[in-house]
Amino acid sequence: MTHTAQQDSTAALALAALGVVYGDIGTSPLYALKEVFGNEHHPVPITPDNVLGILSLVFWSLMIVVSLKYVVLILRADNKGEGGIMALMARVLSDPGVTGRTRRGVVMLGLFGAALFYGDGIITPAISVLSAVEGLEVVTPLFSAYIVPLTIAILVGLFAIQYHGTAKVGVAFGPIMAFWFVALATLGLLQVIKNPTVLAALWPGHALAFLAADPHLGFLAMGSVFLALTGAEALYADMGHFGRQPIRLAWFGLALPALLLNYFGQGALLLADPETIRNPFYLMAPDWFLIPLVVLAAAATVIASQAVISGVYSITHQTIQLGYAPRMDLLHTSSSQMGQIYMPGVNWLMLVGVVALVLAFKSSTNLAAAYGIAVTGTMIITSLFAYLVARHQWGWGRGSATAVFGALLLLDLTFLAANSTKIFDGGWFPLVFGGFAYLLLTTWKAGRQLLGERLDTQALPLKDFISAVETPDTVTVPGTAVFLTPYPDHVPHALLHSLKHYKVLHERVVLTTVSILPVPRVAEAERTRVDQLGLRFIRVTLHFGFMDDVDVPAALVGCVGHGLDLDPMTTSYFLGRETVVIRSGVVMPYWRQKIFATLHRNASTAADFFKLPPNQVVELGTRVTL
Repeated sequence: MTHTAQQDSTAALALAALGVVYGDIGTSPLYALKEVFGNEHHPVPITPDNVLGILSLVFWSLMIVVSLKYVVLILRADNKGEGGIMALMARVLSDPGVTGRTRRGVVMLGLFGAALFYGDGIITPAISVLSAVEGLEVVTPLFSAYIVPLTIAILVGLFAIQYHGTAKVGVAFGPIMAFWFVALATLGLLQVIKNPTVLAALWPGHALAFLAADPHLGFLAMGSVFLALTGAEALYADMGHFGRQPIRLAWFGLALPALLLNYFGQGALLLADPETIRNPFYLMAPDWFLIPLVVLAAAATVIASQAVISGVYSITHQTIQLGYAPRMDLLHTSSSQMGQIYMPGVNWLMLVGVVALVLAFKSSTNLAAAYGIAVTGTMIITSLFAYLVARHQWGWGRGSATAVFGALLLLDLTFLAANSTKIFDGGWFPLVFGGFAYLLLTTWKAGRQLLGERLDTQALPLKDFISAVETPDTVTVPGTAVFLTPYPDHVPHALLHSLKHYKVLHERVVLTTVSILPVPRVAEAERTRVDQLGLRFIRVTLHFGFMDDVDVPAALVGCVGHGLDLDPMTTSYFLGRETVVIRSGVVMPYWRQKIFATLHRNASTAADFFKLPPNQVVELGTRVTL
């Protein structure tokens, strides 16, 4: 690729990144400053010193948390090009120096971060679309009664079209968000020109003076200031789709300047007319632009919501692959982009949760109290993981790593403490939701481990079994039998049941183990390992990454180069299906066994998950008591 072509490609990816990566943080101006100065519980008085202080806090928070922490540092901590809390956890765990309690702590924190992300994924569509539609109140109060119904209609439509995927409409996301950021910058610049004194807020002394003048009010205000940072995690989570450089270019080239101009413009407007606090974002616009701005804001918030919905699909896919969630139905909506997936069960559960939030909270102001605490929790975990990466993989000394990430962690903890004051006003929701998600993730992992131990105690050593059955007396039928098993050294239960019932063996038996590695993707050349165990027994180990599509038949076809040539028409797949029987008095509490048994019973079938041809699958069941 020529230098010019590479520049064009980077620019195109940067434009696309505007639509996906910056949708959430790009719509924060709709409600962030409004919540600082108009909060019904602890409003900040609109005075010149307070406005400059808040603007300074917003400016330096964006510079330190987003620009320095995420754009400069965290984007370096990719897992072979992929980002996100689960990818970062997998990178930390891949280091042999992370052992014992540290390793267990990393797993616990990673799962909790993923669980908090689910809470954020429910709130973001609700508050984003609500805040955009509330612009109709500025046009005329007559629209007030229609805000909630219209918001729900937009959200139902958004979730309903997920089945079609974002492949076709995604190409428009970048230009729409680019237009949105240009509108943000223009509206803000017009106000800044009228009152350029707000630019004094660039000096950090105004932020420090605001906090020193009334530490209690300043502390509470930090919880609302944080709303300007929501969406920062998306910078890292979506890195695999666009790459590090396009995301940085989009941030410093357009997103950051536009956000700053808009926030400073709102501050200038509040200084000129404190009454505009009822909706400073929309009141910056001239009357003729209000309706188009509401439509543009609605489009921007739908795009922001789409990015979060896709992120929930992605993180659910990763947790399934890493063994922390049961198998679920998954459809690929694009033949060219692997990351575009649709999970119907997750989609409709999210819709129910989002609509329930809109009906319960009814306004973006009420929802703002619930927003933020989940994001701060994930940010703290990201800082801790990044410290471990810096120490063990980047070669940073203890002093420099502690100084940099310790300071960032202190700021994260400050925001968490400020947001914790909103727990009783709605902040409890993402914590309860995240706690429930964490319970499900850890219960599934513990249950699978216990189930594996029970199966292991009943298993026969593979080597002894092969010696016993590879005799002239064994009845043989033509064709190939593929037995999927997670235990490569033991006889699959499905094989034992098949031999017990049919009294025959196929002329070739392929024992296949699927291994999900803690890397995003595995190259085709490293996908398979084939071992000849006897005259008819072959062991195949298939390696996939946690972002890979697990297609077992396709991977087995790729074993030709390893001496295994399968005829798809004469190959049968045998699976074991366990029925879990719960009992009291074991390691796992009875109530958690009930949860695990329910999850296990409702998980999608292994045949669907591994892409096995339906008319060539034989399932043999067994009852397992935990």
